[in-house]
Amino acid sequence: MCLAVPGRIARVVVATDGSRSAEVVFPTARRTVSLLFLPEAREGDLILAQAGYAMRRLSTEEAADAIAALTASVAAEVAP
Repeated sequence: MCLAVPGRIARVVVATDGSRSAEVVFPTARRTVSLLFLPEAREGDLILAQAGYAMRRLSTEEAADAIAALTASVAAEVAP
């Protein structure tokens, strides 16, 4: 199962072949994701990433809701 995770684009990187990726800051990590499916993404955008790809941009409210849902899910998993 893949989980989509919200994050903020810290830096966009353009490769010599023209492909674009981004360094994304997630709630607990910093990762590189492909911008293949979200070519309009820019530095500072909030995005939803899944399986190493940015899937869509998020509003501040959507990102906050997604982070709250993830936090609640993790808390439920570790609760006795």
